[in-house]
Amino acid sequence: MKPLLDWESWPEPYRTQGRRTADLATAVYAGHVRDQGSPYLEHPARVVAILHEEFGVTDPHILILGLLHDALEVSPESEPAISAGLGANFVRQLRAMTPDHRLELRPKRPEDACVWHEKLNKLDASEILVRLADRVDNLRDLSNSPSLQRRSRFLDALTETYIPLSAQARDLSPSHRRAHQFLTEEHQRVTGAGII
Repeated sequence: MKPLLDWESWPEPYRTQGRRTADLATAVYAGHVRDQGSPYLEHPARVVAILHEEFGVTDPHILILGLLHDALEVSPESEPAISAGLGANFVRQLRAMTPDHRLELRPKRPEDACVWHEKLNKLDASEILVRLADRVDNLRDLSNSPSLQRRSRFLDALTETYIPLSAQARDLSPSHRRAHQFLTEEHQRVTGAGII
């Protein structure tokens, strides 16, 4: 796997933050496996690649956010270490991007879908880009999920929530426009291929 972040070429303080982030990501995602059976770290690494190579994101903060976007979801106990390494504001962003039932270590309840939708609508421009890159990667990997029910729920959420979110955000920047384009193209590809 290629380096998690190309932080060595970044100006300070991003160079130091990039190094810390790569170390944190390695520790936080260690031992976690996605339902497809792959090491969890591969997913956020692909999200960073999508942000940079496909959406055209060069802002180190957004790339750092992309690498740790699922940290509190898979390892809520890592919050103090992330806060110590990257600050309370960074953790606030991660919390804004993480479903409440994951933060609270509890099963998902029916009302969580509405709460999550409200959280998504409050995301800032950088957080939206990360969430959309996450969706693109999940779409590309969806056929590897062993759960047909999960695939169906994912595509429903994409149609009802994420594609409208990307359409609303597409005029925020050229990267948001590319995110909307990639997400809709991947959705069409997956639904046309009969993944579920």
